[in-house]
Amino acid sequence: MCAFVWMCRLTCLILLMDYGASKAVAKPNIILLFADDLGYGDLTMYGHPTSTNPNLEKMASEGLLFTQFYSASPVCSPSRAALLTGRYQTRSGVYPGVFGSNSVGGLPLNETTIAEGLKAEGYSTSIIGKWHLGVGKDNEYLPTRQGFDSYLGIPYSHGMCPYLICFYPNAPCFDKGRTGKAPCPLFQNEKIVQQPADFLQLTENYVKGAESFIKTNANKKAPFFLYMAFQHTHHPQFAGKTFTNSSVRGKFGDSLNEMDWAVGQIFQFIEDAGVKDNTFVFFTSDNGPSLTRQIRGGNAGLLRCGKGTTWEGGQRVPAIAWWPGMIRTGKTMEVAATVDVFPTLMNLVGGKLPNVTMDGVDMAPILFNNQKSNRDFYIYYPTKPDKTHGVYAVRWQQYKAHYYSHGGLCPNFYPDTVCRHNYSLHSYDPPLLYNLHNDPSEIYALDVKEYTDVMKEIEMVKANFEAGMVWGESQMDRGRNSSYDPCAKPGCTPFPACCTTNSFIELNMSLLV
Repeated sequence: MCAFVWMCRLTCLILLMDYGASKAVAKPNIILLFADDLGYGDLTMYGHPTSTNPNLEKMASEGLLFTQFYSASPVCSPSRAALLTGRYQTRSGVYPGVFGSNSVGGLPLNETTIAEGLKAEGYSTSIIGKWHLGVGKDNEYLPTRQGFDSYLGIPYSHGMCPYLICFYPNAPCFDKGRTGKAPCPLFQNEKIVQQPADFLQLTENYVKGAESFIKTNANKKAPFFLYMAFQHTHHPQFAGKTFTNSSVRGKFGDSLNEMDWAVGQIFQFIEDAGVKDNTFVFFTSDNGPSLTRQIRGGNAGLLRCGKGTTWEGGQRVPAIAWWPGMIRTGKTMEVAATVDVFPTLMNLVGGKLPNVTMDGVDMAPILFNNQKSNRDFYIYYPTKPDKTHGVYAVRWQQYKAHYYSHGGLCPNFYPDTVCRHNYSLHSYDPPLLYNLHNDPSEIYALDVKEYTDVMKEIEMVKANFEAGMVWGESQMDRGRNSSYDPCAKPGCTPFPACCTTNSFIELNMSLLV
């Protein structure tokens, strides 16, 4: 019997190697785990000496760990738009900066998301956690309008609200957050079930939602897509009873431990449901660490700078792919990115990509065939891209050329001045050129006169890419409207302080299917 099972799995793997035969394979369940502000150097597998993340470590030991994986943006909203659409944020209009709680705009409804693509292939779809792609008037941009059957979460960064308690039993957050705003709302689908959201129970509620979604669909033998977008490890870090004071790394470590526990629970759920062998799981982060939070803000390891910059620390992030018996185990140095997730998943299930310009490529050669990546270049856009400056940096093979840079979310006393928040826009002519294979820290700029052939290739890539870039209408430039702040009691006074639920409305887990 055992030999028969392994023969079947080997047959499936052979079929996956043939791109045209992907439809012959039973559609796998798909789980996308997305951390928030988790830096390249924050996990044990990437070198952190005092982090503890046994579940992610186990995932990496059984899966494929990426060492050169990129987010499309060094900040939240645009990185999430690019992940879900397979297109740079400049095409969808999710720029400049990030959405606020009361933004008028959101991810345009004519953009096709992973959820919509998979839903067309018969998948049940759910997002649990942070959305951050707009709420808008009358919830018009919530994920339930973008292909997700169900939603449980806070629709933007929990750091955009006023907050008091972050650690059990009543330890305060590091600061009071954004006073004068409505408390953080916990949505179930399009209804606010708790306001303010209880941070001490938030991850546990997310895990319960994930359990219900996985078990229900496994029992129905229906393929499912779960997008688990953690609030961890974004500021303010928080943790419930079990993980408060659980880490020698302090509050960031407590937050990381709670997220790692949630990851472990999800793996337990798919094993208990009997779908472990037919579930593809991918883990990564939305951008680099928020260095402005100092020891509470994460770590980029050996990479330069962090969140908010186009240096490697801003956009190179941890990533792990897992599918037992299907994805090869070990480590890969091949270049891949969040924009590659959508085309990879659609190829995997035999689906069709939308008829628009896609920036992502299929990662199947890396995942299944131990072959070279389908991409030989990568484009870096800043936090607030604009048509005048365009692309800030280009990577071609192992070489990266910086045309512009500015500081990021980093204190003004940080030792490396180019990372500092007050480091204004600088242009480089000639560009700063680095070999990322032997200088991932971007310390030793090469003499471009000695690399004329490399610079010709990079210039050609940049010119061709920018010639094909059609900028979408900026959604952030549509402005903000204070009445759009999500409120459990619409029309109440005094607004927004009155936006509270009298008690926690019990979650109806049957809605998360």
